[in-house]
Amino acid sequence: MISVGKWIARHRFLILLVGFALLVPAALGMIATRVNYDLLSYLPDSLETVRGQNIMVDEFGSGGFSMAIIEGMELKDVKKLEDQISEVPHVKDVLWYDDVADISMPVDMLPGKIRKTFFRDDATMMLILFDDTTSSDASMDALVKIRHMVNKQCFLSGMTGAVNDIKDIALEELPVYVVIASILSFVILEMATTSYVVPIFFLISIGVSILYNLGTNIFLGEISYITKALTAVLQLAVTIDYSIFLLNSYEENKPHFEDRNEAMGHAIAATFRSIVGSSVTTVAGFAALCFMTFALGRDLGIVMAKGVLIGVVTCVTILPALILIFDKVIDKTQHPPLVKSVDRPSSFIIRHYKAWIVIFLLLLGPALYGNSHYKIYYDITKGLPDDMPSNVANKKLSDTFEMSTMHVLMMDRNLEDKEKRKMLKEIEQVDGVKRTIAISSLLGPLVPDSMIPDGIRSMLRSDQYELAFVSSRYHDATPEVNRQIGQIDEIIKKYDKTAMCIGEAPLMKDLQDVTDIDLKMVNIVSMGAIFVIILMVFKSISLPVLLVAVIEFAIAVNMSFACYMNTELAFVASIVIGTIQLGATVDYAILMTSRYITERQSGKSKKESVAIAHKTSMLAVITSGLSFFSATFGVAAYTRADMIGSICTLLARGAIISMLSVLFILPAMFMIFDRVICMTTLGFSRKKI
Repeated sequence: MISVGKWIARHRFLILLVGFALLVPAALGMIATRVNYDLLSYLPDSLETVRGQNIMVDEFGSGGFSMAIIEGMELKDVKKLEDQISEVPHVKDVLWYDDVADISMPVDMLPGKIRKTFFRDDATMMLILFDDTTSSDASMDALVKIRHMVNKQCFLSGMTGAVNDIKDIALEELPVYVVIASILSFVILEMATTSYVVPIFFLISIGVSILYNLGTNIFLGEISYITKALTAVLQLAVTIDYSIFLLNSYEENKPHFEDRNEAMGHAIAATFRSIVGSSVTTVAGFAALCFMTFALGRDLGIVMAKGVLIGVVTCVTILPALILIFDKVIDKTQHPPLVKSVDRPSSFIIRHYKAWIVIFLLLLGPALYGNSHYKIYYDITKGLPDDMPSNVANKKLSDTFEMSTMHVLMMDRNLEDKEKRKMLKEIEQVDGVKRTIAISSLLGPLVPDSMIPDGIRSMLRSDQYELAFVSSRYHDATPEVNRQIGQIDEIIKKYDKTAMCIGEAPLMKDLQDVTDIDLKMVNIVSMGAIFVIILMVFKSISLPVLLVAVIEFAIAVNMSFACYMNTELAFVASIVIGTIQLGATVDYAILMTSRYITERQSGKSKKESVAIAHKTSMLAVITSGLSFFSATFGVAAYTRADMIGSICTLLARGAIISMLSVLFILPAMFMIFDRVICMTTLGFSRKKI
């Protein structure tokens, strides 16, 4: 590796030329990678709700739908608007009362069920069906065109509108995330380094690795908006340490070599050994997300694990080239270190180790309780600001028509009409169900098949299936609507075992069931993987237990804030935070442990070894923790998307808590369990124990 390092140092201009040239295909790959804004699309295909959605697209040529609420408009103008909407590309059908009755008929003369379905006070509602799935580009393009077409009297509710609003926020905010994270990280790096310009080269090197990572996502076809939003922030947060390692190693080697290339070659070799060991745990944490049934975990896990590995490569190629080329500039812009010594605070912490153990034990119970009692929400639209068009429309739908969501029933076409009517009547008795919309309810039970209008027939019947809609007062992803869906499912299966209840609320119910299992799975996998890595690194049975326990304690404290502050967390945040915080911050503990083991095996006493390890690691741990905090805190404070904000808030707070746990709790663990550590770790003689 020293030879490779020297080659990189000698060919620094070539390295930069190739490195910056590769940004062109990376940028093209990033542009060509589709961004998925619908989290429900990551549910496994094996679920009945997902299969039902696919069947609906195949059989009826429609998947997504939106309810349009029109206020204070003459019926003839509503009819014109309906015709205009029908002409919009990718709009399959529009269901309004003129499909079942003549528009010249006064509203008061309409059958009660039809009147209540389509009219309320001065408002009317129509159902717009798209010819593709809820979150497809085609459906969202159609919705945007309709929004531009209609005036302020028309409101479009439904998941397609919510997904489009998420897209608008993400496109608006994503560039700002990078700027905020870069500026705050720059401030921390200025305090952590001794040159005014070095942080600029750090950020350039990391920026290049981020672009490489985003560009190589083209091989995945698409990534989620959450992955794209977090990639730059997380990659900056977890790989910035590698840059600091390289610079410190170069500065240490410079006095020993006359040739700067020689010094950098040794620095690259030393850094590579250090950061490969450090990055393995981080990669393992992200890789654990790939074990989720909910495919968003695989999406985020692959991209971030890849990003860490790319960060390692750019740290030992692009960054050394930049440092060597601008070495004289770096020397001329030196400034005194902000913190010259940590001897006194380190000595204080080690001297009072018993107090930190007492604090640890006092906090352990409340932390474990809080970690298992925080609230989670699964409603994807809840994380959007109230003034977004989809939320405004959903409120109009709820206030005016007393409905919050609509389920789709897909049943066997050949089910007897008598059984269908009986089934729908039974469904209407379920708590929270306002009404059902089906061929029989629109046209009446006495209308023969031959008299059904072609528009209604093509919209609600296919060769194998028939559709019905169930309007519900209950909001998506609530216990009430979940119970309602369970009862409806029991009823329809009683009449038709192949029948399915699909739509937004059933998908969110499945989302809750799937992710509840994933939460436990990924935590177990990440802890197990990192336990094995630490076991192999230190050849010790006890050290993996202690290190993982300290970081898991930090995670429990972090999550318990949500419980005691009565804050609801987005389901995504609750799943990914444990693995990311463990994988990204266990490095702090490994750094200190490595020095402690080295000093202990060299023959130094327990207290002396712990004191040296703590003193030499303290600044690095603080810098890492604050860098992680700065990269994520600013994004959490800025964003209007709660899915992103929840994750970044937890990461920012988790970085600080992990940092404090390693600085205060871990050395106390070494002091108390020193004998156990020595006896269960290879490399200790009886005399040293």
